[in-house]
Amino acid sequence: MQGLNLELNGTNFIREEERQGSPRSLFWPWCGANVSLLALSYGAFFLGFGISFGQVVIAAIVGVVLSFLLVGVSSLAGKRSNAPTMTLSRAAFGVRGNIVPGLLSYLIFVGWETVLVSLATLATETVFNRIGHVDHNLSRILGFAIAVSLTVFGGVLGFHVIMRIQKWLTIATVIMTLGYIALTVSHIQWNMVSKIASGNMQSVLGATIFGITGIGLGWVNSAADYSRYLPRTSSSKAVVGWTVFGSSLVPIILVIYGSLLAGSSKVLGDKIASDPIGALTTLLPTWYLVPFAIVAILGLIGGAILDLYSSGLALVSIGIPVKRHVAASIDACIMLGGTIYIVWFATNFSIPFQGFLITLGVPIAVWSAIFVADVLMRKTDYAEEELFTPSGRYGAWNFKSIGLVAVGSIVGWGFVTNSFASWLTWQGYFLGLIGGKSGPWAFANVGVIFALAIGFFGHIALSRKDIKRQESLVA
Repeated sequence: MQGLNLELNGTNFIREEERQGSPRSLFWPWCGANVSLLALSYGAFFLGFGISFGQVVIAAIVGVVLSFLLVGVSSLAGKRSNAPTMTLSRAAFGVRGNIVPGLLSYLIFVGWETVLVSLATLATETVFNRIGHVDHNLSRILGFAIAVSLTVFGGVLGFHVIMRIQKWLTIATVIMTLGYIALTVSHIQWNMVSKIASGNMQSVLGATIFGITGIGLGWVNSAADYSRYLPRTSSSKAVVGWTVFGSSLVPIILVIYGSLLAGSSKVLGDKIASDPIGALTTLLPTWYLVPFAIVAILGLIGGAILDLYSSGLALVSIGIPVKRHVAASIDACIMLGGTIYIVWFATNFSIPFQGFLITLGVPIAVWSAIFVADVLMRKTDYAEEELFTPSGRYGAWNFKSIGLVAVGSIVGWGFVTNSFASWLTWQGYFLGLIGGKSGPWAFANVGVIFALAIGFFGHIALSRKDIKRQESLVA
């Protein structure tokens, strides 16, 4: 069966005869990757910023749509030149200089796939414990085996398997998620939710930024990996539209619904901090626990598969001399080790999770803004062969872009508060300029916004002439 064959394409450009489909097909991988029940727990995380339900709705919509708009614009690069994101990033950073964003992307991919598989494992333990008081280690091992097997299967085999799997994962997960909502809607207490006090502007901004970094921003560096198989004649508006629509629809609904549940019960909100998915089972009747376990695992796996696939491409893009499927297998081994640590040794999930998002989110924000600006400024397709030639028009190292990542990261980390681990408290060194680490802007994490602005406007200012010169050269 052709759809289950091992994909042999890696960082190369896709041949004309392999380019097929329509922008509508992008709905399935992006919806499948973001239909996870983890978004329900994000509702509690949003409320943790000290904002009201109405403010959660605003922060969720703005944060999710803006973050995936970056993903949509980045997808245009794949459609226009039919190569993975981290190959096309060489145009902005140089063929060899791209190792900087390549390593950053690799870290965030491996981090996310580890987090998602860990959550699936913890959720399985909670479900089996409620059903029959199964030994917690046995429950974890079962969940671990299921989650890892499906993730590695899709991530290693590649694009065609992913496109097929994600469609059915999406359909199954959406149906069972609707079942969860139907069974838990009676737990919503509007009188409790309405009593939640409104937060200030800084708190709303902090929740919005958390939505940007925690939901969509981490996908920018894989955007072109799925649009690269589309014909170059595909509508650009449709590519952006279907990407944003597919990836944003479910997370917005689930974050809002999750905030209603968490706002109705402080006990539930507290439990979500240590076991984001498993805590949601406390609202369910026993007979729905197995379907819930299935939907939880499938939803998380949908995102983990895309992360594992793109992490393999990122590893190859930085110069590791192996095939894509071999690189994905290496990443799978790292994911196994990370999952074992989180599940069997870490004592709290949300603390290292948020620290991870904020710390890596700053440099990834700079790179994302640079890449989006680069895509918007280029009027012609990339010179394909020269993306693999250090002596070509894109050069070996673009120190302007690398410098922007350094400056943006230094500024960004200076304006975020990261007290989630003792080794991260050095961040926030510029907050004294706007009230200090205990001031009104302390937890707004505006450093992410500064990082995006530095990357976007800095690249336009520093590289506009270089791009015009590159595009004036005859291939």
